[in-house]
Amino acid sequence: MWRGTLYGLGVGPGDPELMTIKAWKLICELPVIAYPRPDSGDSLARRIARPFVPEEAIELELTIPMRIEREPARAAYDAAAAAIAAHLDEGRHVGFLCAGDPLFYGSFMYLLDRLKDDYRTVIVPGVTSPSAAAASLARPLAARADVLKVIPATAGMERLESELASADAAAIIKVGRHFDAVRAVIERAGLAQKAFLVASASNGDEIVSSLAKLPAGAQPYFSTILIYKGGEPW
Repeated sequence: MWRGTLYGLGVGPGDPELMTIKAWKLICELPVIAYPRPDSGDSLARRIARPFVPEEAIELELTIPMRIEREPARAAYDAAAAAIAAHLDEGRHVGFLCAGDPLFYGSFMYLLDRLKDDYRTVIVPGVTSPSAAAASLARPLAARADVLKVIPATAGMERLESELASADAAAIIKVGRHFDAVRAVIERAGLAQKAFLVASASNGDEIVSSLAKLPAGAQPYFSTILIYKGGEPW
């Protein structure tokens, strides 16, 4: 029996209209739609794709623990890969929904590592959260010879401070509960006036604000802080 193809589908940052035509067409056609869900809350990727998932599609909701420890997530990805492989072995194509882009801090990369040697895979890129945040702010991510750094807040504050020192522009992602610590680093670096936060970019509950106007406390997990130092004049 021929095997199915695994599709990694980037569905963009939140607004369904930012999904590519290619991803939309595949979601409408594929017999099996899989997507990650945190162990608390719903699936952002599934919510984005909701208007396009056919009623007859088989859905695989794959729960991924959100933990600092790696082992629970590894076990979950092993189980998810096995569930997807069962459909692929039966000749059914599977589309895995990934918020943003599948290979930009996306959960699909862990399934790809487990399945790519045994199954044909096709990856459809998607709009990333830093791109959507820059569009909401109408400010550049970077220009000309600028060096743009993407820094997860989960990398730690020492790493953040070091990376900001040599960056012309930065996108700090996964801000969430680290917001107060991140803001303190940005303020010490003298960059507070050049920093803006966008939470839930392109969603209906999007928040856009300068750092100075935000209260202390955690921000949504899907929050991005953009810093553009600005270089030579145009």
